[in-house]
Amino acid sequence: MKKYFSLAVTALLATVADSFAGPDKAAVEAKENAAWQAYKDKNADAFQKVVDKDIKCVYDVGIADMQKELTDMKTADVKSFAITDFTMSTDKPDVVVATYTVKIEGSSGGQDMTGTYNAGTVWKQEKGEWLAIFHTHTKQAAAAK
Repeated sequence: MKKYFSLAVTALLATVADSFAGPDKAAVEAKENAAWQAYKDKNADAFQKVVDKDIKCVYDVGIADMQKELTDMKTADVKSFAITDFTMSTDKPDVVVATYTVKIEGSSGGQDMTGTYNAGTVWKQEKGEWLAIFHTHTKQAAAAK
């Protein structure tokens, strides 16, 4: 009887621990790539499926919300992007902070945006779906000579 009780408690604890673990790294990285791909493709519908309607973004040129992101998407010409050095952390089951480097080739509003950027996104699970609620990226400074 003790053996069955121990197995039941172990199974229960494993289930509880798994429910608090949040998403796995690959799932969050896939969401991040999906947001960038939707932006590159100028696919507003796909973008809005992975980015919360109340998104806040902070860039060197200002602060953006969903409407500004969708407007800027129309004039952006992202030829390619590549995410590397992806990391994530969490201390809550429904919030994840992701940081990474993204190399972009392209322009926005006629201005060259090609370069390597340090980036971060906060993801929140709402109604079973992970949505980006905050994003920022800043171009890396040129290496000192």
